Amino acid sequence: MILCWALGGYLLGAVPFGLVLARTIKGVDLRSLGSGNIGATNAMRALGRPLGVLAFLLDFLKGYLPVFLVAQLALGVEAGGQPILELAAGTAAVLGHCFPVYLRFKGGKGVSTACGALVAIDPLIFLLGGGVWLLVLALTRFVGLASIAMGLAFPFLTHWRTGGEPVEYWIGSVLIALLILWRHRSNMSRMIAGQEPRIASLGERRRPTETEAD
Repeated sequence: MILCWALGGYLLGAVPFGLVLARTIKGVDLRSLGSGNIGATNAMRALGRPLGVLAFLLDFLKGYLPVFLVAQLALGVEAGGQPILELAAGTAAVLGHCFPVYLRFKGGKGVSTACGALVAIDPLIFLLGGGVWLLVLALTRFVGLASIAMGLAFPFLTHWRTGGEPVEYWIGSVLIALLILWRHRSNMSRMIAGQEPRIASLGERRRPTETEAD
């Protein structure tokens, strides 16, 4: 059963909604625009805010639905088994977004999908993590650094909210944090080299050339 939920989560997570929206509505390949990333941030920069928001919501749902469905449909699972299934389904969905089989395993950075999985467990974890994201973004104007900070905050917030039980939730948040950190390693290299672009401050305009986010 674990493998079935993990496979289902992965296949759903691997659907490149940003790429699909760009092709069906705009007739363009999102990978050839802006940062070349298939995630919601590049979709928003390259395709406009409405399509970007839609891409975010769809990527978010890729993480939310598998975990939510486990909670609703995993009936008859032995005691303590549901958190394991939620861990498998949610983590697999994030992996699917980052390494989609449909695109030869070249995908996004997993932030939106990870947020969806965490909301299905506890919305407050997402809201507090989002607060960390906003704070770091306001202080630094680095989207990638804000995403890294939010990812690193998730294990601490999850432990605080759950008290460490069930441990599967904390393990899942650690895996998500490590994956977000790994997927943003190029951003970290550019920040260290002083080459990472910042987002525009209020009132400024810039061209969509950043590669720092999901």
